[in-house]
Amino acid sequence: MGGIAEFRTVVLDCPDPRGLAEFYSRLLGWPVTSVEDDWVVVSDGGPPRRLAFQLAPDHQPPVWPSAERPQQFHLDVTVTDLDEAEREVLKIGATKHEHQPSEDDEFRVFLDPAGHPFCLCRNV
Repeated sequence: MGGIAEFRTVVLDCPDPRGLAEFYSRLLGWPVTSVEDDWVVVSDGGPPRRLAFQLAPDHQPPVWPSAERPQQFHLDVTVTDLDEAEREVLKIGATKHEHQPSEDDEFRVFLDPAGHPFCLCRNV
């Protein structure tokens, strides 16, 4: 079934597009493919596997799970070893969120350097 449009990019607002792009480049193993002062892209070659980071000088990170500034969206990435992946994302600048809603440790919640939530999920 064809849609009206084809998915292209997920764009994250942030105060430091280059820094956040470098974080996700290391997380996903995708190179930085485009750099401008207010717009940086990482990609594995094109849509739909493409993330862009847009300058938002007044960016306020979400406060999750509070409704005050909800997360609005988050990224899930799959890993084969949660413990190893956790060590690695902490090394590159992630923070483990204090709220961990997975009862069976199938996923873990982290914040990227700009405060956006993302989950490391078991590859099952």
